[in-house]
Amino acid sequence: MSFTTSGIAVIALIYFLIKYLNRTDTPKIKNIPEIPGWPLFGSLLEFGASHAKVAGRLAEKYGPVFQVRLGNRRIIFANTFDSVRHLWITNQSALISRPTLHTFHTVVSSSQGFTIGTSPWDESCKQRRKAAATALNRPAVQTYMPIIDLESNVSIKELLEDSGNGKKDIDPIAYFQRFALNTSLTLNYGHRIDGRIDDELLTEICDVERAISNFRSTSNNWQDYIPLMRLLPKSSDDAVEWRERRDKYMTFLLNRLKKQIEEGSDKPCITGNILKDPEAKLNENEIKSICLTMVSAGLDTVPGNLIMGLAYLSSEHGQEIQARAYEEIMKVYPNGDAWERCLVEEKVPYVTAFVREVLRFFTVIPICLPRTSIKDIKYEEAVIPAGTTFYMNAWAADFDPTHFKDPQTFSIDRYLDNLEGTGGTPHFAYGAGSRMCAGSHLANRELYTAFIRIITAFHIDPPREKRDRPILDALECNEIPTSLTTAPRPFKCGFRARDLGKLEGWMAESEERTRGV
Repeated sequence: MSFTTSGIAVIALIYFLIKYLNRTDTPKIKNIPEIPGWPLFGSLLEFGASHAKVAGRLAEKYGPVFQVRLGNRRIIFANTFDSVRHLWITNQSALISRPTLHTFHTVVSSSQGFTIGTSPWDESCKQRRKAAATALNRPAVQTYMPIIDLESNVSIKELLEDSGNGKKDIDPIAYFQRFALNTSLTLNYGHRIDGRIDDELLTEICDVERAISNFRSTSNNWQDYIPLMRLLPKSSDDAVEWRERRDKYMTFLLNRLKKQIEEGSDKPCITGNILKDPEAKLNENEIKSICLTMVSAGLDTVPGNLIMGLAYLSSEHGQEIQARAYEEIMKVYPNGDAWERCLVEEKVPYVTAFVREVLRFFTVIPICLPRTSIKDIKYEEAVIPAGTTFYMNAWAADFDPTHFKDPQTFSIDRYLDNLEGTGGTPHFAYGAGSRMCAGSHLANRELYTAFIRIITAFHIDPPREKRDRPILDALECNEIPTSLTTAPRPFKCGFRARDLGKLEGWMAESEERTRGV
C-alpha cells in the first residue's frame, strides 16, 4: 500500500511539475488557431533554425495568423501582407511596445542598456525615439550626404584598386560593411574609422555587432523561452564575453567625443549636439542607448541589402538589369553628372524600383524584432489581450502571392508603376507601424546613392570560378540561419570600370569635396 501511495505521489508530482513548467506567459487565445507543441518545448523543436520558413509553411495549413507556444512564451505570428498590415499598421497605437528577452535584455544589455529599437515602450523610449527621428528625418538626411559621398567614394576606389580594374574577383562584403558603419559612426560621433577594410577596430565592431545581433534573434536563444535552461553552466558565458568586448569600444567612442568637446575639436554630430545642448532632456543612459542604436543599426540592414543587391547584379539576370539601369541613368544624366547629382536628388525611377525590389526580395530581417501589445487588439473573431507578444514574419509577407505577383521572381517592374507598392507600404524590410525603423530615410538614400555610383562606375561581372557564385535565395544566402539579420555567405564578383578616366575624375572630385568631412 505504501509503495502504491508513493508511486501515486511521484506521478502527481511529475504531473504538476510538467504542468507548471508548461505554462505560458499569456493564456491560450480563443478563435486564433494554435500550432500543436510538445510539453516544455512547445514548437521550438519544429521551428528549429528557420522560424520564417517554418512559420510560412504552417500558415498555409493554419491560416495567416496563428498562435504558438515557444517554451513558456505564447506568440502570435502574422505571415501575410494583409495580416501584418492590419496588426502592425491599423493597430499601431496598440502594438507599440517590445517584450524583454533574457539573453539580450538581462545579460548583453546589463552594462550599456537597450537600443531604442529593443526598448519596451515608456516615456524614456518615447524621448529617445523622438530624438533619433528628428536626427534622421528627410531634411536632416539631406545634410548628411557629404558623409555618404565620402564613404561610397572610398569603397568604390578600393574596389577598383583591389580588383585590379576587374582582373581579380573580390568579395565585396567588408567594403560595404565599412561603408554603412562609418556612415553611422560619423553621424553619431563626428568621427569615422580612417583605415582599410582590415582595420582592427573596424573588424572588432563588425564581429561583435554581428554576434550581439544574433542574441536579439527570435530563434537563436532557447534560454529566452525555457527558463530552466538559464541554470545550465555557461548558458550566458558567450553573451557576457561579447558584452564586455562591446563595452570597450562603446566607452572608447563616447569618451573620445567628450574629450573632443572639452578641447573644442569636435565635429557636428548627433550625440555631440545632445551633450552640448543645455536643454537636452536625455540622461547619460539614454545617450548611451542612442549611441548603441546608431552603431548596431549601421550594420543591420544597409550592408546586407547592398551586398545582396551586388550579388544579384553579378548574376545572369543581373547583367540585363545593369544594362537597363545604366541606360536609364544616362537618359536622366546625359552629361555624365549622375555621380554628383545623386547626392542631391533621386530622379532615376528604375534605380529606385531596383532598391525597393532588393529590400523586398532579400528581406534581411526575416522575423522582425517582436512587439508587445499595450491594448487589446481585435482580429477577425478574436480579441487578442494586451501584453501579448507578436512576431512579424516579414519574409513570408514580402513573398505573399496574394499581394505580390510571382513573388519568387526578382522583378523591378513590380515597383516601376507602383502597382504593388500602393498605400505607402511597398514591403516590410523596415518593419511597419509605430516602431518601424527610424532610419529608413537614411538607409534608402545610402542604397540609392551607392547603387547609382556603382552602376555608373562598373560593369559587375560574374565570378570566374563557379564556386565563388553567390547564393540568391533570400534565406539560403544567410550564413547564420538563426541570426536576426542576414549575414551574406561569402562570394566574389568582378568590378570592371566602364570608363576608367571618367571614374578617376569623379573620385578625385569627391575627394576634394569631402576633404575635412
